[in-house]
Amino acid sequence: QVQLEESGGGLAQAGGSLRLSCHASGPPFSRYVMGWFRQAPEKDREFVAALKWSTSWTHYADSVKGRFTISRDSDKNAIYLQMDNLKPEDTAVYYCNAGDAISTQHGGEYWGQGTQVIVSS
Repeated sequence: QVQLEESGGGLAQAGGSLRLSCHASGPPFSRYVMGWFRQAPEKDREFVAALKWSTSWTHYADSVKGRFTISRDSDKNAIYLQMDNLKPEDTAVYYCNAGDAISTQHGGEYWGQGTQVIVSS
């Protein structure tokens, strides 16, 4: 059973940075795609970024491209989301996600509990 635990959320000013972490436990992750989704108040959950563990292939939503960077640390079984040049519209609960594949609409099979990010203007 895969377990995902996020950390690193908090409050930032517009133009600032935050780094989210997701520590994973369970089966070997070499076959998985892992990613981040977010859900703002009164909005649907949306795709942010994804990374294929075995190849480090990455994919980003247009809204975060050039500002956010997804990466992994194999030794720590962790993925990260470095968020730079934050905007108030980045305010959301951010969820770590994993699966054999990730649909940008529905995500993969496994979800973390989420971590809150608030960006003030």
